[in-house]
Amino acid sequence: MQLDDLDKRILQQLQQDAALTNHALAALVHASPPTCLRRVNRLIDEGVIARQVAILAAEKIGPSLTAIVEITLDHQASERQTEFETLVAQESAVQQCYRVSPGPDFVLVIQVADMPAYHALAHRLFATQSNIRNVRSFFSTLRSKFETRVELL
Repeated sequence: MQLDDLDKRILQQLQQDAALTNHALAALVHASPPTCLRRVNRLIDEGVIARQVAILAAEKIGPSLTAIVEITLDHQASERQTEFETLVAQESAVQQCYRVSPGPDFVLVIQVADMPAYHALAHRLFATQSNIRNVRSFFSTLRSKFETRVELL
């Protein structure tokens, strides 16, 4: 899908505040409200806008521990990688899962309440799986930057 300048202006604004009303968004991107609404709906229908969510400040809700985990599988066949992805997709604490190369097979970003919660998750996801060769975990001591915005070229 080709994005024109108006599409990009709409996406830039929505990445900053997806709660904008259509009228407010239209004013910010210099388009009429009907045109703006039609464009947003098309961007949703085409899958460019995957979803609109509220981003929570985990530290304001309660205890929080972020782990960045490298996983190396014993067997890297495509079906074995898919099996692992299916496993971690079922776990709500796993916020992100990336297949990576070179190095480990996967990098996960995990958000849990504390170290005992991480230990329980690690046992469930990693220790009981026969195809996991290596797990290397890093724990965040400070998050100095967090962005969800995608740069539009």
